[in-house]
Amino acid sequence: MKLPKIFRNIDWVILLLYLSLVVAGWINIYAANYNPEHPSIFDTSMEYGRQFRWIIGAAILIFFILLLDSRFIINISFPFYLLTVLLLIAVLLFGKEVNGAKSWFGIGSFGIQPSEFAKIGVAMALARYISLPGIHFDRLGTKMAVYMIIIVPAILIALQPDIGTVLVFSAFILTLYREGLSGNILLLGILAIILAVLSLLLKPVTVVLPLIKTEIPGQFILIFFILLFGLIIYSGIKLLVTPRYRKAKYRLLFFGIAGSLLLTVSVDRIFEKGLDAHQKTRINILLGLEEDPLGAGYNVNQSKTAIGSGQFAGKGFLKGQLTKYKYVPMQSTDFIFCTVGEEWGFLGSSAVIILFVTLFVRIIFIAERQKQPYERIYAYSVASVLFVHFLINIGMVIGLAPVIGIPLPFFSYGGSSLWSFTILIFILLRLDANRVNMLPYA
Repeated sequence: MKLPKIFRNIDWVILLLYLSLVVAGWINIYAANYNPEHPSIFDTSMEYGRQFRWIIGAAILIFFILLLDSRFIINISFPFYLLTVLLLIAVLLFGKEVNGAKSWFGIGSFGIQPSEFAKIGVAMALARYISLPGIHFDRLGTKMAVYMIIIVPAILIALQPDIGTVLVFSAFILTLYREGLSGNILLLGILAIILAVLSLLLKPVTVVLPLIKTEIPGQFILIFFILLFGLIIYSGIKLLVTPRYRKAKYRLLFFGIAGSLLLTVSVDRIFEKGLDAHQKTRINILLGLEEDPLGAGYNVNQSKTAIGSGQFAGKGFLKGQLTKYKYVPMQSTDFIFCTVGEEWGFLGSSAVIILFVTLFVRIIFIAERQKQPYERIYAYSVASVLFVHFLINIGMVIGLAPVIGIPLPFFSYGGSSLWSFTILIFILLRLDANRVNMLPYA
């Protein structure tokens, strides 16, 4: 009796966008791995056939999610989050090591990656906690609890290690910003990134004096400018800010300078001691400090070549030579977008980007029409996670971001990512379908 009503209230725009992206992704996985000896797209001995099985599994998940009661979804938010944390601990102990990371549970010929589902758990737990009666986001205790919800799974994923997925958890900052997090936090984050990049980019400067020739490290130059900039701000506060507010401004300036100096002197140590050699090489290539076209830079160079060769209208379906002859590594997973660029060209790439942007805008529209905070917070979490995946993946494929192993939602081959994105989307649709009947909840 409830099923027809659910389908009457479901957001068909999101549903159609989801189906379009999944089908387009499946077709491009087929193109990326096409084998004339296995021409059937349903051949389960090939990745495209196995992806079809994951799609069927996603359809079953959709059916059961739409049958769930909205209140049940809300009530299991904390237990589901706890379950994902326990799975992250378990995978560290019993997981299968793939490419140097313990991120997978091996189940026969399949693998399940718990970190993909941890994003769902964090989205649900954040929405549930912030929407509890008496919780005010402007309180320090609330903020600390919210940060812990995000940080705990992020630390466990970092221990695998899977730094790419850890970066995705920064997406929840966008959700918190909508819920009242100060814009200064976002500004500080941007400034920290700029300082970190400058710390790596600045070269030592040789200074020749009458009696001595010395080399000044680039970090010392950056520290000098931080202190100079701080002195200018201090003078501005003294001249322009009334005595009543000066103390607070001075305190903020002090912590800002101290944090900037600490970041500046620690970036190099973290870079040298905290990253693997291949990670450092990829960052150096991205910053233009190193060239390695046949090594660490090979994937990106081949990807950009494939995308550029598609020109305006593309070479046509199954006619991509670079794709066909496997010139691009990981072309069905992290670099699936290069298949789109080569075979469908600028037009096809633009169409895919438009589909994603339309999806993001529609999710935000759904978020803003909700009557209850849980649904709004959850919707913004979904939009943020999908957006960061999209941004990083496209960025690394065209050489604007380091290669860190982030799948393109609904396109990259893999069951865990497809299922996690499907669950994210359809929990949102289930909650939205019931918005007209929702009463305040405790």
